Amino acid sequence: MTSAVRRLVFFIVLIAIWEIIYRIYSQQTAMFPSPLGSVEQLYIGLFDTGILRVALGESLGRIVFGFILALIIGGFLGVLLGVSRLADETLGSLVIALQSVPSIVWLPIALILFQGGGGAILFVVVLGATWPMTMNMRMGMKNVQPILMRAARTMGYSGSELVWKVMIPAAVPNVLTGARLAWAFGWRALMAAELIGRGGLGRTLMDARDFYNMDLVVAIMIIIATIGLIVEYFVFSKVEKRVLSRWGLQTNT
Repeated sequence: MTSAVRRLVFFIVLIAIWEIIYRIYSQQTAMFPSPLGSVEQLYIGLFDTGILRVALGESLGRIVFGFILALIIGGFLGVLLGVSRLADETLGSLVIALQSVPSIVWLPIALILFQGGGGAILFVVVLGATWPMTMNMRMGMKNVQPILMRAARTMGYSGSELVWKVMIPAAVPNVLTGARLAWAFGWRALMAAELIGRGGLGRTLMDARDFYNMDLVVAIMIIIATIGLIVEYFVFSKVEKRVLSRWGLQTNT
């Protein structure tokens, strides 16, 4: 049995269990979501009214833009912390401190700074995604094998040339890990910020809750989880296999 078939069987079993629980609780309350009702709300929201399609497009636009900004900012900070001891001992301490603060905590301040606009949500997303990227980039820069550094210096590399041609390429596996964590943290921060802010899947989920449409709530949760699965299996997993194979850490199968 292939992994795809195993996953399919697993989700079929989960849906069957969900249906059984629904049939039990539907006799007690009409608000318990059903599998069929959630699928129906998915179809209506994506292809009929278009509410979910618009919300999904808005959320994806925010996460993509925020993710790119986080990669740029986090990558720069990671390189700086990796090559400068002074920056690592000062700015690095601040990064570690900020990393422990949930990004959603910044939303009230962001709403004031950006006057409640979409920039506040983007700000929270960037904050949530930047620190994992920074710390993994830093780790990759500091864990470059000493033999590579000695060989590069023997070949005449020094200064910025040593950073760009040796340290950064050697840190690529850590960069990939940082990018994966940045996406995960950024996606979660986006959903949390949209619950309080305006627009996107998060706001639509809150509106569905206010109207007691639990089927729509679950439908939105399915979209959020599906996006996570797609990005993980069709983007990061494929890139990871190529990178690990290229760096000799995994053989091609």
